[in-house]
Amino acid sequence: MADEIRAEMVANVWKVVASAGDTVSEGDTLVILESMKMEIPVVAESDGVVQQLVVNEGDVVQDGDLIAVIG
Repeated sequence: MADEIRAEMVANVWKVVASAGDTVSEGDTLVILESMKMEIPVVAESDGVVQQLVVNEGDVVQDGDLIAVIG
């Protein structure tokens, strides 16, 4: 079953660390968001492979927007 990683706040995508096809472990950073001059890492919630990464650096995400799918 795939895990959907979603944004928890409105923020800018500052840096994309992972790519589709990467193997990740629980706690690995996928993307770093920036909001109000703070950097917020978005981490994998389980071990698996990044099936889909739907954001790019410079994008703006809203609360609940899909960031990545890990399967």
